[in-house]
Amino acid sequence: MRVLIVEDELRMAGLIRRGLVHEGLAADVAGTGEDAVWMAQAHEYDAIVLDVMLPGADGFETCRRLRGTGVWAPVLMLTARDAVDDRVAGLDSGADDYLVKPFAFAELLARLRALVRRGDPERPPVLAVGDLRLDPATRVVTRGDVEIDLSAKEFALLETFMRRPGEVLSRLHLLEHAWDFAYENRSNVIEVFVRRLRRKLDEPFGTRSLETVRGAGYRLRADL
Repeated sequence: MRVLIVEDELRMAGLIRRGLVHEGLAADVAGTGEDAVWMAQAHEYDAIVLDVMLPGADGFETCRRLRGTGVWAPVLMLTARDAVDDRVAGLDSGADDYLVKPFAFAELLARLRALVRRGDPERPPVLAVGDLRLDPATRVVTRGDVEIDLSAKEFALLETFMRRPGEVLSRLHLLEHAWDFAYENRSNVIEVFVRRLRRKLDEPFGTRSLETVRGAGYRLRADL
């Protein structure tokens, strides 16, 4: 899952980003609503964390601009204001949920997971493709009855595949959903991590679930 954090307070933005990256998500930061609008138009985000108090266009106006330009990623609005009118204004501007500061990071993470599921009716809480199962909440991956130990980035890459089983995903798509702008060494990172996944998901079980589609990318077979 790739998340855009729109927050002008550097400390808060850094805390949220580090927490998300620690959980295996990719996270980019925009300091203004204007930056957020062009970044969200240029890149596909699974969710947007949007602070209300921003310089220039505030969170309400930024959300309206996002929706006006055709960006429909779920928006979780952060606010230090707990007044009913502010919550109503946020939802009416196009936000999907709100969280009042100060908040527990675990709740923010849970709300993001819920928003992503809500945005697509075919996104269940636990992803399953054949006997392969992935639980985003508990970070547990199993094949049959065997639990498979994955690193944070291996987990993120597998989750990207399992949200679109049977589809050919390009290297660019995989990069954009599992790595953020801060990652620099992008030359062969997808090939490296696909090999790692195959060693853990396929080789011990005698399966061939991750396929290379020459000139196009990779596909997780849906007919496992």
